[in-house]
Amino acid sequence: MRTQLIAGNWKMNLDRAASFELATAIASRDSISGVDVVLCPPFVYLEAVRDAIRGSAVRMGAQDVYSEPNGAFTGEISTSMLLDTGCEWVILGHSERRHILGEDDRSINKKVHAALASGLTPILCVGELLEEREAGQTEVVVRSQLDGSLAGVNDRQIASIVIAYEPVWAIGTGKTATPGQAQEVHADLRKLLSSRYNRIVSQQVRILYGGSVKPSNAAELLTQPDIDGALVGGASLVASDFLEIVAAARTRTPASN
Repeated sequence: MRTQLIAGNWKMNLDRAASFELATAIASRDSISGVDVVLCPPFVYLEAVRDAIRGSAVRMGAQDVYSEPNGAFTGEISTSMLLDTGCEWVILGHSERRHILGEDDRSINKKVHAALASGLTPILCVGELLEEREAGQTEVVVRSQLDGSLAGVNDRQIASIVIAYEPVWAIGTGKTATPGQAQEVHADLRKLLSSRYNRIVSQQVRILYGGSVKPSNAAELLTQPDIDGALVGGASLVASDFLEIVAAARTRTPASN
């Protein structure tokens, strides 16, 4: 059974004091044992969160990174800067960066390689728009994003990457893919990884579900055989809600894998 990963993506929310308070509340709970927990605050609050989780099992990630190691790239953040603040993980290709900020698979692929080279663990996001799902294009879209974003990634490197399936139509909308819908796409992703690499590698890679995950639906989602955790948005902004999701991950039965 793969260890489940619950990552909290705080997006552009909270201030420094609230970030510190939230991280402290999560890190102080014993209930996170047995689950990999990663908090991903905005860049400017990374150090505050680092201080709050120091000495705990909680780890820290960033919401993005630039592909170049240094230079005249105003406003960007390098892998070395993230490592310097204590980051171990980084979210790449989030749907909001793809569909609002215009990132394409090529630029995301450069970031994936930069993260891997630096030792950061990428959480690579893929997912379809509502119109693409309604047109029956989910598998095609997800395959294209996966292939483009993982170009040049070998079978040793892919074992260090986490995939997050986040249907765009279920992010911040209150809609959620049914457990069956989510499992279907996760199983397809597993098959894609198996055909691209091999079956052993495909079983090692953790695939998260992201899309309005909350305490009321977490248990059913996280007991699906190919769902290895969650990339949590809004529910990660409330410690009690986030910890309920972590608790749901802890109760996942070994038989599901």
